[in-house]
Amino acid sequence: MRGLLCTLTNLYVFAVFARVLFSWIPLSPDSPVMVVRTWLVRITEPVMGPLRRALPAVRLGRVSLDLSPIVLIIGLQVLVSGVLLRC
Repeated sequence: MRGLLCTLTNLYVFAVFARVLFSWIPLSPDSPVMVVRTWLVRITEPVMGPLRRALPAVRLGRVSLDLSPIVLIIGLQVLVSGVLLRC
């Protein structure tokens, strides 16, 4: 059971990281890659949405930096690295 939880947690970290990378790429709505991007948003938004509302964006001049993916990835890595799961 622990191995399955570790694998799922690692896959979720990968999904969050992929979502961040896809957010930097402009895609047309009819692109086949948009299906992947939509799926990544659908599985990561239930966790990232509340984090985004709780953490204010960091303003860097005209740009704001969303910290929710960073906090989520760090939190999941702490979880996987041994605090709770000891993978």
